[in-house]
Amino acid sequence: MSARLVCWWSAGIASSVATAVALKTITASERIVAYCDTSVTEHPDNARFFADCERWYEQPIVKLRSSRYKDTWDVYERTGWLVGVNGARCTTELKKLVRREFEREGDVQVFGFTADEPQRADRFRANNPEIDARFPLIEQGMRHADCAALLREVGIEIPMMYRLGYRNNNCLGCVKGGAGYWNKIRQDFPTVFRRMAKLERKLDVAILKKSSKGLRLRVFLDELDPTSGRYEAEPEVECGLACGTTLDTIEAQEA
Repeated sequence: MSARLVCWWSAGIASSVATAVALKTITASERIVAYCDTSVTEHPDNARFFADCERWYEQPIVKLRSSRYKDTWDVYERTGWLVGVNGARCTTELKKLVRREFEREGDVQVFGFTADEPQRADRFRANNPEIDARFPLIEQGMRHADCAALLREVGIEIPMMYRLGYRNNNCLGCVKGGAGYWNKIRQDFPTVFRRMAKLERKLDVAILKKSSKGLRLRVFLDELDPTSGRYEAEPEVECGLACGTTLDTIEAQEA
């Protein structure tokens, strides 16, 4: 009997289409669509997209949650960590560790990297050689724009964050965003912006940095120039099972 197929759904355009392709093309004894549920800090429209995708797949999406933290804000408050050179602690706690608890040896695991980003797939394979990882969008030559077009063809509206001009569907107020991203959040979701600005001061840590005379200086959100940054020019923010702080880094901090 073939291995269990686990398609990792993240409320993004790419993962939703990768799941649909995998369910039709990969044979398995058990077919699971799994979601590391961070919906409480995502845009409310994701609930609609979730239901649309369940109908499309004709099977439920299994919601998985951290047993330690209730949401991203809980991670920030209890760990005092927002983001660093190794990524974001929230991604590790709410996605990577949850995935590791759920996976079984021999699983065929599907991820939504597109033909635009083969290097991310290569990096994931190099960092996770024990996983039988499949990237159906790369295999089919499907780019992000192709995925959006396919959703339109099957009658599913893309999530609201994309319609608002964001290039991803991460949690509202992603700590991996740059100055342009945060100024867009300030405009579109001012309550989220103010909450993060207040949390930065409470923890005495800043998401943003700037270079000045060879030094890296902190820039707190409550002092960020509203005209600073250009979101369209910033690198796309990764937030998924291939991103985040390493377990070794976390364990070293807690030792």
